[in-house]
Amino acid sequence: MSLYSFGLDPLCCHAWNKDRTQIAISPNNNAVNVYEKKGGKDWVKIHELTEHSGRITGIDWAPESNRIVTCACDRNAYVWTLKDGAWKPTLVLVRINRAATCVKWSPMENKFALGSGARLISVCYFEKENDWWLSKHIKKPICSTVLSLDWHPNNILLAAGSADLHCRVFSTYIKDIEDKPGPTAWGSKMPFGEVLHEHKDCGGWVHSVSFSPSGDQLAWVAHNSSLTVVDAARGKEVTQLTTEHLPLLSVLHVSPTELVAAGHDCCPYQFSYKGPGALQLVKKLDVPKQSSKGSMSAMQHFLNLDKKATEEDDNELGTLHQNSITQLCVVSGSKDKVEKYSSVGLDGVMVIWSFKH
Repeated sequence: MSLYSFGLDPLCCHAWNKDRTQIAISPNNNAVNVYEKKGGKDWVKIHELTEHSGRITGIDWAPESNRIVTCACDRNAYVWTLKDGAWKPTLVLVRINRAATCVKWSPMENKFALGSGARLISVCYFEKENDWWLSKHIKKPICSTVLSLDWHPNNILLAAGSADLHCRVFSTYIKDIEDKPGPTAWGSKMPFGEVLHEHKDCGGWVHSVSFSPSGDQLAWVAHNSSLTVVDAARGKEVTQLTTEHLPLLSVLHVSPTELVAAGHDCCPYQFSYKGPGALQLVKKLDVPKQSSKGSMSAMQHFLNLDKKATEEDDNELGTLHQNSITQLCVVSGSKDKVEKYSSVGLDGVMVIWSFKH
């Protein structure tokens, strides 16, 4: 694992380019900083995207088209294209009257979904004739802020978790830009906005959702410290595991049966799902820092007394992250077998973790 600090500001979201040589991060303000790894060690800021007037809430980087989409509290979204060494923004007609909260490119990169506090999802697509990004709205039956989104591998189905304690799966089929989809385990009727699944009481705000590599299972984490999996391949049976940890904020499939989730406990946990009723916590994935009790050198002892008037820093957590982890992203490997993943947190730190299958 590797730890990198990007300053003292909290990091709410991040996204990687295709070959993982660059990373886009927002330091809890209205700018997105793009960093490049120089000399194999340090991350150097090479671009700053500053079109938004409100705090950035979501970033996603499309690997094939190399476009970045950003959204913010200013109720806007921009699609950024790299031209002549500079990132140029294109405004998206998202048509929302509340802050945008999250954004995600579809697998084919021909559209993206944007969640907001306006109790709706904007599904945005490019109209070549007018050279702009349009949006279609999914409103019903969403009753509160949309907090998280994830795409099914078929590019049509979209999972959404929201502050109305619901997790839903919608169809986003837009006949103007794509072929009619075939049936899936979630259902076969797919007009735009169709609700294919709705789980009504998730026990808390649904902070993060993740489809499995096949798209037949959907996992989500909620504010009651639970992780839930619904299995469409087995009659949409729901399995919920309530953990004894603080609430998880981000969940990621790292294989068809393994998940990684992290949040207010400041470290990632591994879970396994082997079928309905078989969801369990496997282990904590952080390596605890060695306690300095009993092994502190005399020099360290006097340095701590000089700096803090204490023999040791009791405020330091025994984890790599020193504050809540806000988001997890895949770094290498496929969704079938993730080899490395990254986490960012409120401590201004990004950690790259290896996953051993």
